[in-house]
Amino acid sequence: MHFVIIGGDAAGMSAASRAKRNQKEMDVVVLEQTLDVSYSACGMPYNIADPDRDMEELVVRKAHVFREKQGIDLRIGHRAISIDPNNKSVGFQTLEGKEATLSYDKLLIATGASPVIPDLPGFDLPGVLALKTLEQGRQIKQFIKDHHVQRAVIIGMGYIALEMCEALRANHIEVDMVKPRSVFLPWMNRTLSEMVQEEVSAHQVGIHIGHEIQCIEKQDNDLRVVCRDLELTGQMVLVAIGVTPNSGLAEQVGLELGPDRSIAVDKTLRTSNEDIFSAGDCADAFHVVTGQKTWIPLALRANRAGWAVADNVCGKRVELEGVAGTAVFKVFDLQIARTGLSISEAEKSGFDPAEITITSPTRAHAHPGSTTMGIHMVGDRRSGRLLGVQMVGREGVAHRIDAPAVALHQNMTVEAFSQCDLAYAPPFSPVWDPMLTAANQLLKKI
Repeated sequence: MHFVIIGGDAAGMSAASRAKRNQKEMDVVVLEQTLDVSYSACGMPYNIADPDRDMEELVVRKAHVFREKQGIDLRIGHRAISIDPNNKSVGFQTLEGKEATLSYDKLLIATGASPVIPDLPGFDLPGVLALKTLEQGRQIKQFIKDHHVQRAVIIGMGYIALEMCEALRANHIEVDMVKPRSVFLPWMNRTLSEMVQEEVSAHQVGIHIGHEIQCIEKQDNDLRVVCRDLELTGQMVLVAIGVTPNSGLAEQVGLELGPDRSIAVDKTLRTSNEDIFSAGDCADAFHVVTGQKTWIPLALRANRAGWAVADNVCGKRVELEGVAGTAVFKVFDLQIARTGLSISEAEKSGFDPAEITITSPTRAHAHPGSTTMGIHMVGDRRSGRLLGVQMVGREGVAHRIDAPAVALHQNMTVEAFSQCDLAYAPPFSPVWDPMLTAANQLLKKI
């Protein structure tokens, strides 16, 4: 069998490695347009925060290892440019401009996602950078060093924007953040969002919400971000307003698309063409709470989906249940986490949601070092189901979110979740864990 994979990061290399483990004789070819494979993209902001760390530390496995130890025909610097489903072939181009085709029996599209760059004047200027690939991480780190960056502007306030805000401040760079929308974190409960905003402001970061960007201009050695009623300057501008799935190849050959123009797949990761699979940040998924299609690019999902594709290609039928949208990130001294639906998402999905927001100490009464944790919980009045949880705190958030994530996968009710036997010791929690307190309060509303 000829198994061809387009894309050599999480989903692509997970699929390639597992396919070779399953069937050593299988011919596995990976086309990767960059020169990097198998790296920890999520670690880039933390690497950038430390000027002494080498970006190459984030590489999990180099290309030659896949070739020499696993027998994978990994071709870096090879960009797929076309797919011919009728003849079951992929056209590609090398860095030198040479074009050729490659036949397949089964094909995996694992092309990932790309940063959203507004089609506005000045966004192509030197010093206007985005962060998604390892090469972009190298460029940012080198630019900071070469240009002695003292002030930067971040356009956007999502996960990457906030993580990079901390990274730049760790480099003693003054930071302004700006976005068109008038809400700091629109997906988050307002009380918890305000906790995050206060933390960012406390680290001398300028937060400018509700300002429509018109253009970026070069001004001597600086870049100027021009809004209708505001101008911000810096030696560097980071564009971090989100990502979009790389679904162009799939769209060109008429494969069905899903939410946000992601590539539609079934639970076996098969596209609308039975011989073509898709996985990773370019593909959609089922949401375990709503049962509907969604597009939430997540690292764990990408790796798990790559495994599932390989198993299905090798003849072992594997279905993935879906995602809950569980995520956690760090902003200065705060941990921020979520799983499941927000109140507005629950309403849009047809639930009759109720919500509760509480604050709770993170440790037992009188135990030293306790801080305050905020928890927002959403449940359904009709079924009693737990629908979603959001958390913000200085400790205990990152792993505590896993409990409601499991509850969502098991379709637990708020009442059932409130009866869970959660661990207690004074250094880690009050007797009543903050999540149990939230659940008990939410029960009064559903």
